[in-house]
Amino acid sequence: MDTAASPTVTRFAPSPTGHLHLGHAHSALFGWHAAREVGGHFLLRIEDIDPQRCRREYERDLIDDLSWLGLTWDGPVRRQSDHPADHRAALDRLAGLGVIYPCFCSRKDIAAEIARAGHAPHGPDGPLYPGTCRGLDPAERVARLAADVPHALRLDVASAMAIAGPLRWHDRAHGWQDATPGILGDVVLARKDTPTSYHLAVTVDDHIQGVTLVTRGEDLFFATHLHRLLQALLGLRVPEWHHHRLLTNDRGERLSKRDRAIGLRDLRAAGYEPAAVRSLAGFPDGRKGSDLVVQGKVIK
Repeated sequence: MDTAASPTVTRFAPSPTGHLHLGHAHSALFGWHAAREVGGHFLLRIEDIDPQRCRREYERDLIDDLSWLGLTWDGPVRRQSDHPADHRAALDRLAGLGVIYPCFCSRKDIAAEIARAGHAPHGPDGPLYPGTCRGLDPAERVARLAADVPHALRLDVASAMAIAGPLRWHDRAHGWQDATPGILGDVVLARKDTPTSYHLAVTVDDHIQGVTLVTRGEDLFFATHLHRLLQALLGLRVPEWHHHRLLTNDRGERLSKRDRAIGLRDLRAAGYEPAAVRSLAGFPDGRKGSDLVVQGKVIK
């Protein structure tokens, strides 16, 4: 991993499924500072691969909020939905390696199979896919595809690791890590209505955009094991990572759109200035803060 010869390139890559909150602001500012403090480049990417949940109005609002916050980015904004050919090419290459397979299981089927097994391996996000379709008879697989049976494309992690061999990756907060992508199981890389997954799209786009330092929340730490495997299979450059802390509420829960975390739009409407919001997000006067208090709640 040799990034010394080129400038640091970071990115902030939100999904336009709602308005930005303080947790997003912290992540954006973290990546922005990581690049700007060493004379590097900061990119903005819109991860809008989910057509059911993403909205252009949210995209416009988040760009407006980031500008109001005082962030600037280099080059045009990359919208994932504008580049399906890049993700398709990656899928085709993985298919050529024989490491993806069609999975015809519904979520209900998977839950039933896990229940029948009695004890299923667990990953950081819960029970792992039991591999029901991995060993499907080839003739049956062809017949179902010919009949246009709905399916997803999954990564055969064991086969992929056999090709890639031992892998490592480096996190600036946690040091060197041996890649163990099996902790996530045979993840979905594409569906009919969503032609690429987060895992595949983010890995491909980081390479295309020349990202050298991936800054993101520690909730995505385990996903990096898988992304390192995809990089090896696809012959992509390997960046460094820095998984930063998450802002939490007074119950220790990370801020999220689902729980209606304090939004930047709300703070703007309440009369907060950008500097005050940057401080609430953990960057008072441009520096990383410690514990914060927002409307009586401790934000750690």
